[in-house]
Amino acid sequence: MQINVTRPFLPNFDEYVNTLKGVWDRGWLTNNGPLVNELELQLKDRIGAPHLLFLSNGTIALQIAIKALKLQGEIITTPFSYVATTSSIVWEGCVPVMVDIRPDTFNIDPDLIEAAITERTSAILATHVFGNACDVEAIERIAARHGLSVIYDAAHAFGATYKGKSLLNFGDVSTCSFHATKLFHTVEGGAVVTHSADLLKTMAQMRNFGHDSLTTFAGVGVNGKNSEFHAAMGLCNLPHVDAIIERRQRVTQRYLKGLDGAALQLQKLADGLAYNHAYFPVAFENEAVLLRVQEALNLQNVFPRRYFYPSLTELPYVQKWDCPVSSDLSKRIICLPLYPDLADVEVDMICRVIKRALNYAAVTR
Repeated sequence: MQINVTRPFLPNFDEYVNTLKGVWDRGWLTNNGPLVNELELQLKDRIGAPHLLFLSNGTIALQIAIKALKLQGEIITTPFSYVATTSSIVWEGCVPVMVDIRPDTFNIDPDLIEAAITERTSAILATHVFGNACDVEAIERIAARHGLSVIYDAAHAFGATYKGKSLLNFGDVSTCSFHATKLFHTVEGGAVVTHSADLLKTMAQMRNFGHDSLTTFAGVGVNGKNSEFHAAMGLCNLPHVDAIIERRQRVTQRYLKGLDGAALQLQKLADGLAYNHAYFPVAFENEAVLLRVQEALNLQNVFPRRYFYPSLTELPYVQKWDCPVSSDLSKRIICLPLYPDLADVEVDMICRVIKRALNYAAVTR
């Protein structure tokens, strides 16, 4: 059997079908239906946030956040993230300014941000990489000193808390992805979270073509809404999130035990973080070792993912920023398979294959 980097959690089929029965009764399939409203309420309650909008995906969440904050010019961001973090900046007519990452946490290095600020800088867009909290205090101090907006790409961060607060509660806007690969998903989906009622109103209009009534428009908008079918999946999955995180933690602990002593680097998690175990990234000595490990795993029908590769400084539509830490890390890091029903024997097998490959790489160096 093939072991992929992830496998989506699915609720009981009959439970999902039962949730959908009301959709047939009402004939209300999309356009801010009752299941969408209910999901938003439950998500706000779980996160502890005053304002949240359920959107069609995590990329449109980033684009709406940039547009709603009226950002222009340069946005300081990380080169170590999924491509949507950068492409959303470019899509909205802004210029991404890449600042390198810390070699231990894999998050943007706040010590390098201030030197990158110019008179054209309007915001900082940082990613909680693999669900690990950015140095939010340092970032927000810098933003306050320079009058900058802060967006957190929290695509990986659902279920993670920092100092007792959901990671989605930081910044002017936090964005989230509910794609099927995430630990909580709505098949396709995303969200924006904010503490500003004014931003909420603006983003709510933007996700619905700019409507402020049936016949009038407050400004330009897009179709960023999501459907009752996706909301139903979210409502069925949400009660299982704690159990999903608990099981993912057990898989993580199994990996840590099985890989103890292996020549690899693990991500350093922030102090005060209650981790959601969204990913299990491992970094090797160099790219040659990574490729050896990857090949050995593939031969056993195990398919980790080079996540994130390449560094976003290599995108053809951005300036070639000098970010040596990100460039180096991106070449030697993979995420190992991690999902709730990954069996202990499968984890143990993956660990054995990795150790054998590392031993082989060491003796043939």
